[in-house]
Amino acid sequence: MFERLQQFLASLSGGDGKPTFAADDPRVAVMALCIQVMEADGKVLEVEKKALRARFKEFYGVDEAELDALVAAGTDAESEAIDFFRFTSELKRQLSEEQRVDLIGLLWEIVYADGERSEMEDHAIWRIADLMGVSGRERIMKRQEVAGRVGVAGEKEEQDEA
Repeated sequence: MFERLQQFLASLSGGDGKPTFAADDPRVAVMALCIQVMEADGKVLEVEKKALRARFKEFYGVDEAELDALVAAGTDAESEAIDFFRFTSELKRQLSEEQRVDLIGLLWEIVYADGERSEMEDHAIWRIADLMGVSGRERIMKRQEVAGRVGVAGEKEEQDEA
């Protein structure tokens, strides 16, 4: 009986056995924001893609099939979005303040995967942090923390732009 129920449910979702994610799944919104930040400087490097996949596997404990489906769902959501608000408004409701700050840290890790940050990546994270209620101080502290951890030289103290 249980197998028949599983088969029925699989048939409703196309029956291909691939994991699917609800539109309001916070992991899809996080993936979409990561993709938007990754694309902010106009180039998406393989090292950034690898960093994104590694962090998602570590952070969410997903296997390769789930990760592939999550990347696809995030890519689709990102391509349909006109701005960050679609994702940040949902995440602001679903995540605690600490989780939102940690998300900003994750975004910095994606930025620094190639060893540098661009003005466009910096601006994207500033905007995302602002929309999610993460202070400029917390955003900068996360940036400096990640830069120090990955060994990026030249990151100095700076004042909040906001």
